[in-house]
Amino acid sequence: MTVLLGHAEALNTEALPAPLAQTQSDAEVLPTDLESAELDSSELESVDSTGTDLTTRSRRETDEKARVLLTRLADLPQRSMDRARVRDRIIELYLPLAEYLARRFRNRGEPLDDLCQVAAIGLIKAVDGYDVARGIGFTSYAIPTIVGELKRHFRDKGWSIRVPRRLQELKLEIGKATGALTQQLGRSPTVADLAQHLGVSEEEVLEGLDTANAYNALSLHTPVTGDSSATEMVDLLGDLDPALENVEDRAALRPLIAQLPRREQRIIALRFFGNMTQSQIAEEIGVSQMHVSRLLTRSLAFLRQGLLNEG
Repeated sequence: MTVLLGHAEALNTEALPAPLAQTQSDAEVLPTDLESAELDSSELESVDSTGTDLTTRSRRETDEKARVLLTRLADLPQRSMDRARVRDRIIELYLPLAEYLARRFRNRGEPLDDLCQVAAIGLIKAVDGYDVARGIGFTSYAIPTIVGELKRHFRDKGWSIRVPRRLQELKLEIGKATGALTQQLGRSPTVADLAQHLGVSEEEVLEGLDTANAYNALSLHTPVTGDSSATEMVDLLGDLDPALENVEDRAALRPLIAQLPRREQRIIALRFFGNMTQSQIAEEIGVSQMHVSRLLTRSLAFLRQGLLNEG
């Protein structure tokens, strides 16, 4: 609770939340799986400030207490010492409601404790932005504000890889267009269908579809086939080829070897590619082992000098 009240003071000078209609529109730019967390009007009416059903506790009593405190808060001057105390009391009164709303977003990849903190920040913004003069019930304003804060958290913090806001919105538009075009065409829409429907290029559609892969990241130790004993994804990743460092040397040596006499070229091939000893090479080409050694030493010196000159 001390942490949350500390947040209250820190947010005192922040911008007020958007109007009610604007807060509710945040759902349009968020992952589609969050839409299921939207509260309908019947649910709003059946939940009081403690997050419990009205059959077990009267919402009217809680809201009346909050109305008195909110009116008192609006009447107090900004520098009043009582203002912070009244503000904190309102936040404490509605913290159970914030936690209830946070639980509706659980099991979506974010720890519940973090969601409760985000919901509490949304509640603080609702207290700071509420206007008693409008005559709207506080919960009618606070619930969309808290839900909007939770959705913004998923939009801005829930992605494993941060992608531009434009692509997040495009991904949602593609999802909506896919459902509409499937019913209209009687088949799954192609990239071209989606591009024409949305008025964007096919490249942008493909980019938006790829955005979905950035929301959740898989561990490198995830089994490829879903079996814990199977090959893991990390086993399929490439690695640096040790022979890659020799590519430039091989390319530089090729024209130098071509300048050697044919017999010396054959000796180098038998020695370094055929893995034959000098004695075996001598027997193969019909000379002494000592002569093979001299020819090999002379050839290697020529090649070494040629590489140094090019370097």
